[in-house]
Amino acid sequence: MRRNAQISLYWKCQLFGWSAASLYWATQGILNGHYILWIGLLQFLSDVALYILMTHLYHRFSLRHKWQTLKLKPLIIRLVPALLILSLLYVVVTISKIYCFRLLLPVYHPVTIHDLLSANWLPMWMAGIRLMAIWLLAHHLYYYGKRDLNLVQENARLALAAKEAEIKLALITKDSQMDALQAQLNPHFLFNALNTIKALVVDDPTSARRAIDLMSDLLRSSLYNGGMSLHTLDDEISLITDYLELETLRLEERLQVEINCPNELSGTTILRYSIQVLVENAVKHGISNQRSGGLLRVGISKVDDQIRMMVENPGTLSSTNAQGLGLKNLNERLYLHYQGKARFHINEITGTVIASIFIPTV
Repeated sequence: MRRNAQISLYWKCQLFGWSAASLYWATQGILNGHYILWIGLLQFLSDVALYILMTHLYHRFSLRHKWQTLKLKPLIIRLVPALLILSLLYVVVTISKIYCFRLLLPVYHPVTIHDLLSANWLPMWMAGIRLMAIWLLAHHLYYYGKRDLNLVQENARLALAAKEAEIKLALITKDSQMDALQAQLNPHFLFNALNTIKALVVDDPTSARRAIDLMSDLLRSSLYNGGMSLHTLDDEISLITDYLELETLRLEERLQVEINCPNELSGTTILRYSIQVLVENAVKHGISNQRSGGLLRVGISKVDDQIRMMVENPGTLSSTNAQGLGLKNLNERLYLHYQGKARFHINEITGTVIASIFIPTV
């Protein structure tokens, strides 16, 4: 496959710089009135070729010895002798070129190298110092700029990698926290259900068998869907219904239940066991503590751009264990999953405890 040849920036600068210098010298010759076109062309080509060769040798030498990675002070210590050597080499190359031209071309009068050096070495050396100083400055400024650019790019890449690692770590931590909280919730719920069955086995075997069936359904749901942190409101209501039927077998007429969930909200995705925790808390610390029991109401509604999930029961906050582990874990799960956009609120109004969860609709 044929590939397009591309000239690097280094070679472009070399060709442009020495071509510009040679054209400047040619312009001086034209202005002095001593210019022959074909000889001027030979001068131009030889200047560009010889001086590029000379500076390229320095370029290879400095790269081999990693001068481009040096700090400013050690670099200057090396550049001073390098400048003197390059300027002297410039004198030698230039004098040699002029001597060859005068020797080989018939338009010139023969001259010795001694005569050329005697008449021109000092101005040529000064010119060489100026030219080589400019070339060395441009050469090392280019590598300093390139090094700084690479450093900025590397720092940006490392910062991006660190940010990505931080995000991944936060997600892993969040998932771990959610799993840990979920692990605390499920046993708490299941142990209460087992205690209900235990209380029924002796006094009411028929109800105990029904309780075991309900328990089986709850265990199946917990085992096969335990890895899920989310499910629909409809699934949560089904879970609550089974749990409340278990508790009704124990509390009988003392527990009355009312559940209201609009059909249009039944498919809404929520945190698993979120309403269940409120219901369990209401039964354990509210209904069970009332001699005559009471009505437990579960209401789901849409309020502006949020979904409100409310559990209401008779009782007081002092007896409702508002600072219990279940409610504390629920609060943390809501914060982790919804990133602070969900709210949990519990209060008491004239002997009635109302616990509410507000989650965003999107």
